[in-house]
Amino acid sequence: MTEANRWGAAPSSMGSAPRVRGDHPLRVHIVVFDGVEELDVFGPLQVFGATAAMGLPVEFRLVMGGRPGAVRARFGTRIDVPHSWDPSQADVIAVPGGGFRLKDGPGIWAEIEDGRLPRLLREAAAHERLTLYGLCTGVVLLHEAGVIGNRPCTTHIGARSYLRDRGADVRDARVVDDGALVTAGGVSAGIDGALRLVERAFDSGTAARTERYLEFERRGTVVVTSG
Repeated sequence: MTEANRWGAAPSSMGSAPRVRGDHPLRVHIVVFDGVEELDVFGPLQVFGATAAMGLPVEFRLVMGGRPGAVRARFGTRIDVPHSWDPSQADVIAVPGGGFRLKDGPGIWAEIEDGRLPRLLREAAAHERLTLYGLCTGVVLLHEAGVIGNRPCTTHIGARSYLRDRGADVRDARVVDDGALVTAGGVSAGIDGALRLVERAFDSGTAARTERYLEFERRGTVVVTSG
C-alpha cells in the first residue's frame, strides 16, 4: 500500500485500531473558544497542514461550539472561525486548553460553566467512529464533560493533580493513546499528539517526514493503552 493510504488503513502494528473506515481523507476539526491557548490550536494545525502539504489526504478546519465567528485567544490573537460544529464531517475532534488558572476569565472554565461545548463533546463521544484528541488542559474540559471518566489520559503537568483528585487515571506521559481517546500534555506536547495521530493514520515514515518538515523532534513517552 502506498504512503498515502487512507485513515481507515492504518497499520495494525501501531497498536491502536483506526476509528474511521472508508475511502476519504483524515478529517480533523480543531475546537476554538475565547481564551484558548494559541499553541494548543496552531501546533496541531501546523502538523496536519504540513502533512496535507506533502500530498497526504488530510483535511482540517477550525470549528466553534456555537455559530461561526471570531474568538480571542489566551494572548490576544484574534482567530476567525468560519465553521460551526458538525462532528458528522470529522474523524478527529481536537480539544485544546487554555485559562486553567484563570477561573474568572475566558477559557475552559467559562466553557464548562456555559455548558454548550461540554454537552456537544459528550454527544460526539458517543459516536464510535470519532477519535477525541484532548491536549493540554483541554483534557480537563473533556473530563468535566464526562468523556474521560477513569480512562487513561495525560494533561498539562500543572493540571494532573486536579484530574487525579477527581478519579482520572492520569499517566505521567507526553502522549496517551487509548484508541478513540488520545491525550497530550501541555503546551507543545500537542504537536507530539498530533504527530501520533498522523502516525496512526498513515505510518511512522509519514510522521517522520512531517517532523523533518517542521524541524521538530518528538520527545517523552507515548503510552499506548488500547491494545
